[in-house]
Amino acid sequence: MNGFVQWMEVKLMPIANKFGSQRHMTAIRKGLIATMPLTIVGAFFTAFQNIPIDSYMKFIEPYQPVLDIPSRYTMGLLALYAAFSIAASLAKSYKLDSLTCGILAVMAFLVTAAPPTRVFEEVKDVIGAGRYINIANLGSASLFGAIVTALVSVEIYRFFIQRDITIKMPEGVPPEVSNSFIALIPGAVILLLFWVIRHVIGFDLNGFLSMLLMPLKDTLAGNSLFGGLLTVFLICFFWVLGIHGPAIMGPVIRPFWDMSIAENTLAFSEGASIHNLPNIFTEQFLQWFIWIGGAGTTLALVVLMMFSKSKYLKSLGRLSFLPGLFNINEPVIFGTPIVMNPILGIPFIVAPLITTTFSYFLTVTNVIPMMAARLPFAIPAPVAAWMSTNWSVPAALLVCVNFLITLAIYYPFFKVYEKQQLDKEAEELELEKKAA
Repeated sequence: MNGFVQWMEVKLMPIANKFGSQRHMTAIRKGLIATMPLTIVGAFFTAFQNIPIDSYMKFIEPYQPVLDIPSRYTMGLLALYAAFSIAASLAKSYKLDSLTCGILAVMAFLVTAAPPTRVFEEVKDVIGAGRYINIANLGSASLFGAIVTALVSVEIYRFFIQRDITIKMPEGVPPEVSNSFIALIPGAVILLLFWVIRHVIGFDLNGFLSMLLMPLKDTLAGNSLFGGLLTVFLICFFWVLGIHGPAIMGPVIRPFWDMSIAENTLAFSEGASIHNLPNIFTEQFLQWFIWIGGAGTTLALVVLMMFSKSKYLKSLGRLSFLPGLFNINEPVIFGTPIVMNPILGIPFIVAPLITTTFSYFLTVTNVIPMMAARLPFAIPAPVAAWMSTNWSVPAALLVCVNFLITLAIYYPFFKVYEKQQLDKEAEELELEKKAA
């Protein structure tokens, strides 16, 4: 194990450092980390709303619209916040006005991702009635659009600044006023560009990605191990790129997932054996056996972080543990981050592929039952697997085994990343001492 870690430090870390230090990758990483407080707070509220106790759920049912607000306006608007923070981070690296660039990026993202839901002609009193946007388009499903619009907006702004194509104010004008006029021309160009792309041409980036994946639907559905592995790989791969994997795959695979679990439930209710149901690769198979703590089986990583020598990783691990128990892992995905992180991105993809294969063969050999029930996502995986497979103890034990497998896979990669983080912390501490 130590030899493998040393090999990774020699071979992988130089490449990872070069990739990770690239200006745009750094801006994305810092921008996503800046959203971490929102994802942590929102994750706790999401878990609070989904405690699987009937009496509790009935008690809070009248208050659900109010209880939904904290999570809806934190994780539910994640892409909107990310657009600002990524643009501001990139602008800072260029020594541009970060506040202006952040605002322009938010404008570009809203124009791109959130078209109004009310037609202008249908509104009699435009000022009083307003034109509404769907905030569902501003969550993590649109994160890729937020990244693109943030980076492009800053580059356009930089293009005009470098070429001195701006409106200049006389000397003596306060900087905040001067910066506002400087942003007029690049701001107008950014607005027109994204307005034309989304509303004149009608190009929808997220819709385009979904369309590209449509030919894969026959392969991704059913009992094929290849199809199951491809689904797992694509979801994890998109997450590593900063794209909401389930949101991209959902339009393609979710109708088939819903059909599969419905067929299993019907067959089981009609007397079929729990080991002989129509479908293996239901969403529940992935949710309980594979996504232990969320996509990428990140609960194992969270546990390693809890005992890290790095102060940052230890704090983040402890904050992420409780949400992770309820399968909410945005804090660790965006806080570590795993996004655009080649060191942790590898086990994030590889570990679920291995546990999917292992779980599949245990299922086809009748060691583990199939899924016969759909449960809320915010149930700890061993309990949910036990309940979904007609109270099968081996199913609950499989979750624990898969967790240990994933822990072993994450460990060497985590140690490399921990060393990298410790070096950064030591460097920052040295700089603080010199400054003092």
